[in-house]
Amino acid sequence: MSAPAAALQRGPAAVELLDLHPVAADMRRLVVEGLSRSPRQLPAWFLYDAEGSRLFDRICEQPEYALTATETALLEREAPAMAAALGAGVPVEFGAGSARKVSPLLEALAPPAYVALDISSEHLAGACRALQARHPAIPVLGICCDYSQLLTLPAHRLLDGQRLLGFYPGSSLGNFAPSEAVALLRQFARLLGPEGRLLIGIDQPRAPAQLEAAYDDAAGWSAAFARNLLVRLNRELGGSFVTERFRYRARWQPQQGRIEMALVSTCQQVVEVAGRRWPFAPGEALITEHSHKYAPAAFTALAAAAGWRAQARWADPSDSFSLHLLAPQAPGRLEPVEASR
Repeated sequence: MSAPAAALQRGPAAVELLDLHPVAADMRRLVVEGLSRSPRQLPAWFLYDAEGSRLFDRICEQPEYALTATETALLEREAPAMAAALGAGVPVEFGAGSARKVSPLLEALAPPAYVALDISSEHLAGACRALQARHPAIPVLGICCDYSQLLTLPAHRLLDGQRLLGFYPGSSLGNFAPSEAVALLRQFARLLGPEGRLLIGIDQPRAPAQLEAAYDDAAGWSAAFARNLLVRLNRELGGSFVTERFRYRARWQPQQGRIEMALVSTCQQVVEVAGRRWPFAPGEALITEHSHKYAPAAFTALAAAAGWRAQARWADPSDSFSLHLLAPQAPGRLEPVEASR
């Protein structure tokens, strides 16, 4: 598959953008499906409109939410060892966002190019420009796409004949149920190919009080982030949510090994959205997202179910967060999905 490339910036190395025009999700249909479930739950990506992304950046700055700072410090400390273990190739970052975490890895790898995949064309272009300014010798390619739906990466001179090194930081895999996480890891294996490698960030279980505080910070940014979902539904789907009638809740669910984040109705109420009326009882929850936490052995089993084998692992001093290096299993050795938990 090929697509026209648009040069975004010229300099020692070019920045280019391929826009594969990902199909917009049918938000109305997904809202009706999610609110018809019991318990009610909407896709986590609904949280990330422009305001939601801004609020999430504030969450990452809070002392209770140490994941971002922990992962950044781990990358800065261990990037040379990670680069040596990865070997030569082109880093491909899935869901690149602001593309800030990859810098230590690029400095250690000195790769022939860097590829960022994200679904927001405007955000991707800005992130690629900023990254290329920090690393002017490295050509940068941004691909606007839904990488979960790609059959292959598009043909491009920066990818031709290159070994691909996947990068998926931030413990984003935790937002998916285990079976969904296996499917996504299999997709990464297809896109990266038999010689590819995957460096992935995984947040680990720890004291429930510590986890709940991380997702319900004292400054209230986590609550504002969740309530912004209701604002978005009001704006884009004609909703009538009154944000003050919902309280935010984050709680650890030990049996599922995850934090559940939800907006809980404080009263009996009826809300209109997506052309329908939805009754909420007092105490009824609307789940906004989950964040699964995996001990190293549990994640290794999850990866094995998706066709990966563990090669190396780097952890922070408290062993609460780790970056795992994965390589493809030999053909025909796929583990059953049940091994993921």
